[in-house]
Amino acid sequence: DARQAYLRQDVYTSVYTLEEFAMHALKVHKVGNSLNLRLPKDAVNALRVSEGDMVYLTETTNGEYLITPYDPEFERQMKLAEKGMREYRNALRELAK
Repeated sequence: DARQAYLRQDVYTSVYTLEEFAMHALKVHKVGNSLNLRLPKDAVNALRVSEGDMVYLTETTNGEYLITPYDPEFERQMKLAEKGMREYRNALRELAK
């Protein structure tokens, strides 16, 4: 439908940096059977990523997309680990001796 096509177009044409709100036009390139986006150097620096790093495409509450190095699954796992460390802190302290 039209909304999906618009959202797909938005994915290919904008990136938001973390240090300042900026929009960059990105061109989609075909490499083999894949489509790729090239990030401008200032976006790479703002995201603090390099070749081979994983970035995440997240849909915001207002329907826009955000490219970020932030991994929501990692945060969820860390919260569970912190909960476990608080719950078993005495046992962990004893094991550390």
